This record gives sequence, structure tokens and C-alpha cells, in this order.
Amino acid sequence: MVGLRWVVQETEEILADVLKVEVFRQTVADQVLVGSYCVFSNQGGIVHPKTSIDDQDELSSLLQVPLVAGTVNRGSEVIAAGMVVNDWCAFCGLDTTSTELSVIESIFRLNEAQPSTIATNMRDSLIDSLT
Repeated sequence: MVGLRWVVQETEEILADVLKVEVFRQTVADQVLVGSYCVFSNQGGIVHPKTSIDDQDELSSLLQVPLVAGTVNRGSEVIAAGMVVNDWCAFCGLDTTSTELSVIESIFRLNEAQPSTIATNMRDSLIDSLT
């Protein structure tokens, strides 16, 4: 989990304890509300187009997924307001261009998300027991 820069130390500790995650202080394109300017999945992520290459590399190594700078909805920099994504699909705003969709499909590996692949990769997490 990437922590917000303005979060107080006590809140960071609560996040770490409750969610059992490591919390990092990070900005995206000098924006402290990182959740508005990026979208991540376990396959990849899109960040604000003005995010520096160094920041992208740092975030990518922290999260261990590939990242790309991009937009949605014909150039909107507020990525999270224009799309949601999971392991096998993404939903974007109506104004999202074909170029933006191509970047989204590529970074989140959505073309690889065939039903058989999803069932195989997610079987253990979806099925608790067969009895």
C-alpha cells in the first residue's frame, strides 16, 4: 500500500497493523492525494502524466508492477475518476480514446485475461473448499 504524504504517523501505524501492509510515503506528480491520480492492479498501473520517470521507477519497484504515465476520458489527469480496473477487466469513461484504451489494455494485460486463465489463476482464492 502506498501511504499518503499528509497522513499522520498514528494513522500510518493503524493502516499497517490492520491491513498487515507496509506503508510508504509517496506523491504522484507532486500531488499528495495519490488515490485520485493513479490506478493500480496486481498487473500494472497508470499514473498522472506529469509523474517523473524517477517517481515512476520508484513506485514501480515499491509495488513490483509495471507503471505507465497516461490519461483517461480524452486527457483527464484524474485517472481514478475515469476508470476502475481489476485482474481481468477495466471500465472507463465514455470519452476515453482508442489510444488511451490501448495503453490501459497493455499495462493491465487485459488481452491476456481469457476465462480459462482467470479460472486457473484465481481458483485457489475463489474456492475455499470443495466439500
